[in-house]
Amino acid sequence: MQALVYTLIGLAALAVGATSYFGLAFTPTEAILAAIVFGCAAVVLMERRLRVRAENRLERAIEDLSRLLATDAQAGAVLGQRINALTDLNAGQRLEGMEADISVLGTVIRQVAEAVAEIEDRVPTRPAPAGERYIAPAAPVNSGLEPEPRISSDGLRQAMAENRLLFHVQPVVTLPQRRTHGFDLVPRLMLGNGELVDSVDFMPRRGSEELVRRTEGMAMVEAITIARRARSNGQPLALYIPLSRATLADHVAAEQLAASVEANRAVAPSFTFLVPHTQWVELTTGERALTDSMVKKGASFSLSGVTGLRMDVAELAAQGVRSLRIDASRFIDAPETFTDFHATDIASYVARSGVVLLASGITSERQIVELLDAGITLAQGPYIGVPGPIRPDLASEVPGAPLTQQLRRVEG
Repeated sequence: MQALVYTLIGLAALAVGATSYFGLAFTPTEAILAAIVFGCAAVVLMERRLRVRAENRLERAIEDLSRLLATDAQAGAVLGQRINALTDLNAGQRLEGMEADISVLGTVIRQVAEAVAEIEDRVPTRPAPAGERYIAPAAPVNSGLEPEPRISSDGLRQAMAENRLLFHVQPVVTLPQRRTHGFDLVPRLMLGNGELVDSVDFMPRRGSEELVRRTEGMAMVEAITIARRARSNGQPLALYIPLSRATLADHVAAEQLAASVEANRAVAPSFTFLVPHTQWVELTTGERALTDSMVKKGASFSLSGVTGLRMDVAELAAQGVRSLRIDASRFIDAPETFTDFHATDIASYVARSGVVLLASGITSERQIVELLDAGITLAQGPYIGVPGPIRPDLASEVPGAPLTQQLRRVEG
């Protein structure tokens, strides 16, 4: 390229010399001198321009090299920090951590094996297929495992006919602030003398499933009333509604329950159905489909009477279970009966799947302190709060009924 430029400069100088000789009447010497001067000036200008361009290119190259060196310096600093970290690393602690993880893995494998063995033992006694009527298992009257209720089924029917079955609420609080998280809907029976008795004194143990269904249906109506009024007041509540297989296994009652949840989707997130754990594991395919549809509409479930956590908590979470209720005294006195994990690790282990532990039956401040040490944040019990009437602005009044009596039916 430079040879071409110099050739052009030479031709231009020759042209200047010729023009000076023929056009300007210069002597041959003067014309040759003019051509040489022009050529030299053109060469000097060309060399200057090329030198400036080379200097700019060199400056850019130096800037790029400086950036690369700065990047290399940063990379070297990071590498040095990593080398220092590896130098200061305590391999013994890491090995101890790995040993602990391997130990936990072995525990989990053993729990899986125990769960599989338990399932195999229970396969012959699984409940009837979906569509068949649920019948409460028979048990000897004098088994001694569970006392008979004080009030007979006929007495409960009469009380229902006289609108003496009402619902109170018992608070569930968060620890350590003890703020109200939700309320249990607790059925209670008013006797002729005005005395209130708890469900343990009148709910049937065996048989009389229609009474259980009626009670749970009335609880659902009560929950809808409370949830709607709380929502209109701008203070939505979490309500735990009792539910059992007596309702889930009955076709008519199950359809009414599903229709109630469907018709009240706006407040369905406030509904948490409280199902005994022993009945939850026995749900048939049809009953499981019903619970899944309720979860899709916004409701959730809580399992009561949980005596062991050697279960697939992630699967429970996928089925809509949001909390597991454990007895506070038993958990504090014998946490090893629930799982092989340390007591302080149980709550965090369950919480990984989005499920929380709820300690029930709190009777003292000492229990609350120990539950906090174990990481349990939901609690309920007589020490925290006993069942009582709902606020008048949330409960519906029945004309002519006592002020403490709750609504039994809701239109629409």
